[in-house]
Amino acid sequence: MFGSARTKPNDPSYAAATETARLLAQAGFGVITGGGPGIMEAANKGAQEGGNLSIGCNIELPFEQASNPYLDISLDFRYFFVRKTLFMKYSSAFIIFPGGFGTMDELFEALTLIQTQKVSNFPIILYGSSYWNGLMSWLRETMLAVENISPKDLDLLLVSDDPQEICTLVCDAYQRNSQLEKIDPSRETSIR
Repeated sequence: MFGSARTKPNDPSYAAATETARLLAQAGFGVITGGGPGIMEAANKGAQEGGNLSIGCNIELPFEQASNPYLDISLDFRYFFVRKTLFMKYSSAFIIFPGGFGTMDELFEALTLIQTQKVSNFPIILYGSSYWNGLMSWLRETMLAVENISPKDLDLLLVSDDPQEICTLVCDAYQRNSQLEKIDPSRETSIR
């Protein structure tokens, strides 16, 4: 789960991230975040409330980033690319909450790797339609309009305002991928 380090506990996105992570944890998923404050803290808190593993992959920065108190496992990274590789290796889905440049970097890294089939096609879910509507419109009206992406590339992004729906989307995708792996064990599943 990704999102802004600047999100405060009284922000509705913080509560939604906590609830989403709690539901995912109860469904059997561990939760990996960037390990810092804001949305990351909310997600790690929710994972612990849901009774499953809460992992933080913290990045060394000159400001903003410090480990949050809701981590069962805390890993520290100097370089973003190493941290993003770990996120990719151990993810079954990406849930992206409102965030800034770092969140956009993680979002577009995941999209690129899935689009180019370097990793499995797992869901990328954007929480908060009002936050993401502008980006989704720009992707359709600008990038797609000049054919810098294809229509199926837009299908890589799902948008939801409901933590329960997000949990269901992740569970369904995990089940689908598990079935595909049983049918074709040599199927490329990810960078794993």
